[in-house]
Amino acid sequence: MLDQSTIAETLGQQYDLAPSLEAAERQSALYARMSRVVTPADWSMHAPYVEAINRLKQERNAVILAHNYMTPQIYHGIADIVGDSLQLAIEATRVEADVIVQCGVHFMAETSKILSPEKTVLIPDMDAGCSLAESITPEGIAEMRRRYPGAPVVTYVNTSAEVKAASDICCTSSNAAQIVAALDAETVIMTPDKYLAQNVAKQVPQKNIVWYDGSCIVHERFTAAELRDFRSWQPDTRIIAHPECPPDVVAEADFSGSTAGIIDYVTREQPDKAMLVTECSMASNISDALPGIEFVGPCNMCPYMKMITLEKVLWSLHSMEGVVEVDASVATGARLAVQRMIDLSQRKAA
Repeated sequence: MLDQSTIAETLGQQYDLAPSLEAAERQSALYARMSRVVTPADWSMHAPYVEAINRLKQERNAVILAHNYMTPQIYHGIADIVGDSLQLAIEATRVEADVIVQCGVHFMAETSKILSPEKTVLIPDMDAGCSLAESITPEGIAEMRRRYPGAPVVTYVNTSAEVKAASDICCTSSNAAQIVAALDAETVIMTPDKYLAQNVAKQVPQKNIVWYDGSCIVHERFTAAELRDFRSWQPDTRIIAHPECPPDVVAEADFSGSTAGIIDYVTREQPDKAMLVTECSMASNISDALPGIEFVGPCNMCPYMKMITLEKVLWSLHSMEGVVEVDASVATGARLAVQRMIDLSQRKAA
């Protein structure tokens, strides 16, 4: 891949990307979805990129899948489908476009390729990794199996294709408790997020859940003391935590759920004030749709998610670089683990 300055120069020669009030006005309907968190000046810089990307994805017959942690200009400006890991995994099996551009991190792009092997899957930055995915290897799965013989392995989707292939079934934060409860085993191995596993253990006390020692660099930094201090300062604030947070943090919250679950909760409950104990872009992406809610308090930024930018998305579609491939022998096992999760989630939801 070319260096960033060369990419910027090349794109500038092909597309009119200078800040433009006219482009901003042409894209005013999109801007209305994020005007609470994106300034008009910033939108005049983003709008030319949004316009170029939306035109180019039509030419490429491409669809853009974006995680809930993407920045507002990506989430509202160019994404065709947004959601949490489970929603994006399901949608990857349904899209009819030739090209999938994954605005998220690398394991998400791998999952899309696993589920849609006939499609071209692009990720705008190959280095957009994940602390959880990097914490576990197939060898780590094998060691857990040796320690707990016969126990099924439930692996979080925040993992590489090789780790998924070494597992029995995958899960997301939205369906982890459901998946574990449905397994016909007394002892269940969960990898790699120890906090998700500990939080699930409280929801499914009939199972003996053992876990790998991994964690998310975004969610592990929140503390229960921090939440207690904030609640004493603003007692009328609804505190909503992601289950990748430590259990004592989740215990301090009024609600815990996946990113999709968080959106559903605040939309349904409409609290006057809400603190989302998760990645920063969550509140930004839903604030305009929920004008009656004041989003307050601390959040933590994911450095990997923020590696995906409008410029990089445009370059990936322009150059068709960043193609994600998964070895066929690995993909077979990984697809089985992911499809088991999807099938079980959809069967339980029916």
